[in-house]
Amino acid sequence: MKKFFAFLAVLALPFGIAAPARAGTASPAAATPPYHVVRPGETIKKIADFYGITPKQLRAWNAIVKPNQPSVDGVLNLAKPLSPLTGWRSWIENVTPGQVNWDPAKNCPVPPEDLRKVWVTYIDFYGVAHPGSIVVNKAIAARTQSVFLSLYRMRFRIQGMSPMTVNAPYITDYGTVTAGYSCRLIAGTKTVSQHAYGLAIDVNPVQNPMYRGTYVESGTEVTFMTRWAYRRGMMHAAGAVRAFTTNGFHWGGRWHTLKDYMHFSPTNK
Repeated sequence: MKKFFAFLAVLALPFGIAAPARAGTASPAAATPPYHVVRPGETIKKIADFYGITPKQLRAWNAIVKPNQPSVDGVLNLAKPLSPLTGWRSWIENVTPGQVNWDPAKNCPVPPEDLRKVWVTYIDFYGVAHPGSIVVNKAIAARTQSVFLSLYRMRFRIQGMSPMTVNAPYITDYGTVTAGYSCRLIAGTKTVSQHAYGLAIDVNPVQNPMYRGTYVESGTEVTFMTRWAYRRGMMHAAGAVRAFTTNGFHWGGRWHTLKDYMHFSPTNK
């Protein structure tokens, strides 16, 4: 049975690496309005004054109603967007073995019947809302919905979510995708990842890298390892990270033996 519910978000609160384009599929970057990534202490009035626009315009272009203020890590349009944001919707589906590339020979710790595909509305890097899906353990499906509702309200932007051929056909590197379940080991180790249990979510992997000592994941841009910066898709403790921690997840960015800024899990592993 498909569990369905919808939220028409009253929209309380709510640049990174440009992925290469597929042949014949242009990135929408050129048509995207200018934007601002919210820093700590900023308000609608402060941001509007800085860019020489009115608070009323800034609220209208981002569907932020009074008296709400923007959230840290949120991304605000500084001009009228090409299309307004849709209301937030979410539903949960069972998954088939084929949908998660199930192979009994791999001895994956969680069978497909214990996994769920969670559909949520997310905002992409160009300010467009899409229905995207993420596969997680059924035990955290409901709280995963709550997390992505919070990210939407924050106006946090996500580079891509499945199905990528629909949501972001201009992206060829699927290592950019925000995702959950994957039957694999922890990168650089022989330990089974929490992703293999469906108990971990990675958000914007390019903008929120993982590194351990001298080991850095392939393709990591050094500038994203400078965490005091505020760029589209980056997560900070005072900002988008709160969408997870207030819903019972732990953040890999707080670990000591390694830093995994993309990684969230209720097990703190």
